[in-house]
Formats: sequence, C-alpha cells, structure tokens
Amino acid sequence: MSTYLVFGATGNVGRRVAERLAWSGAAVRATSRTPAAAKLPQGVEVITPALDAPGALDGVDAAFLMWPFHSAEPARPIVEALQRRVRRVVFMTGGGVLPGVSPEKQPSPVARRHATVERLIERSGMEWTVLSPSTFMANALWWSAQIRAGDRVRGAFGSLTTTPIHEDDIAAVAVHALTEPGHEGHRHTLTGPEALTQAEQVRLIGEAIGRPLRWQELTPEQERARLAADPGFPDDFVDELLDGYAKMSAAPPPEVTSTVPDITGAPATRLSAWAAEHAADFGGDPR
Repeated sequence: MSTYLVFGATGNVGRRVAERLAWSGAAVRATSRTPAAAKLPQGVEVITPALDAPGALDGVDAAFLMWPFHSAEPARPIVEALQRRVRRVVFMTGGGVLPGVSPEKQPSPVARRHATVERLIERSGMEWTVLSPSTFMANALWWSAQIRAGDRVRGAFGSLTTTPIHEDDIAAVAVHALTEPGHEGHRHTLTGPEALTQAEQVRLIGEAIGRPLRWQELTPEQERARLAADPGFPDDFVDELLDGYAKMSAAPPPEVTSTVPDITGAPATRLSAWAAEHAADFGGDPR
C-alpha cells in the first residue's frame, strides 16, 4: 500500500488532510515537531519533519506540503529529499502569489517565499499540483478575544473583501489531488462560496452565536498601534499585514471560483456554517 506523507499535520489544513486520508483507509505518515502531542487518528504514523531520518520516506508515494517558515531557504533540501523518493507532491501555496511571475517580482515577502518553493517543486521532476486557497475562515479567530469581551470588533479596512474558505474544503481538494490522476501540472485556485467584507464576516459570526456584532473602523495608524500592543501578535508582521490589506483594498474585488465543488462534488462551506462550528471560540453555545 502506498503511504501518504502530510507535512504540518497539526495545523488547520494539514490535520484535516491527515484525518481524511486516514478515515479513507490510506496509510498516512504525518510530520509534527511534537509527535507525542499530535493527537491524530489511530494508525497515523507521526514523525518529526527530518526527512533524512531513517525510514522517513520509505514507501511514500505522494506528499502534501505547506510552507509555514519565514524563509524559503529550508525548501531546497526538503524538495530534493522528496524528489529522490516521492512521485507526487501537492503544495499549498499562500501569500497571494501571482502565477507566472518570478519569485523576485512577487508583491510581498510572503509571496516571494511561496513562489520560490513553487518554482523548486515545479522544476523537481515530480508530478506536482499547487493549491492556491483564499483567506482561511480560521483567520476570523483573531477576533475571538474581542467578541468574547463585547459586541464590537475594532480593526482597519472593514470594507476589505475576501472569499474566505473553510480549511476542510482545502483538505478535501488536497486529498483528491493526492489520490487520483488528472491534477498533475495544475494550479487550483480555491475560494469559499461568497465574497464578504470583514464587517460582513463579523455580522455573520454574530448571527451564528446569537449576538448582534458590529465592526468599529480604525485608521491604519490606530490599528498599527493596537496590534503593536498585542503581546500575541508578532511585531515583525504588523506592517506586512497592514500593507497587504491596503493593497488588497485598492485592487478589484476577488472572484469566487467553483473549484471546490468541481473537484469534490460538494458545495463549498459558507462562513455561517463555519462560525456555528466554532461558536464556543467566540463565547457562544457549542453546536
């Protein structure tokens, strides 16, 4: 039986990829920096991300790869290790990478990192598929502390429109790309089923938890100060985030794609359903 290797298997998407593969009866090997705390389904073999360890790639036919690092430098040895043993790789890119644009010309540091990894994979000789998802619905959890504390969410760029996607929908597409033919050499652009402003997302979360929530607009300067004062928010990401939001706000609104239903045969999940699943995170009653 072929083995599927899942990187980042305790993350928002990687965990769901590993779970879906395991529940289908596939052999799964998953990476985690803390294997003992991974809490993945029974039968999933959990290893550290060290691919040079004995047996790490034994029997692996396909790998799901994502890139959480703040540098593209570790990518080359990882891709080289995979190309020696693995036939197929599905890479979840990010950062708003512009297709067909060289890494050095990408619009942000995050995009440059992901584009660099994409290029290495595409030139590796492996069968490759790139998944380019829109904003994760899980990003709305950034607002959970404010929502638990009151009925307003303070932030900048409340009119910023995105097409948030459920992490499980990304995982569902990834499993199809890993386990069936026809996805080789394709870049799948994944979105949720609706385009929503940040203010609309807050309203929908309020409806899901049974409380009227509203967005309170801050200036970029006020938001920069708020984030800088947040001990849980990385200081070196504040300007990058706000600059990215400003560029996205000035760009044309994003389009909703039909890729998720086209590949999985099921409709993409709406934010209202995701919010109901996560009601307890926002101080609502668990569903």
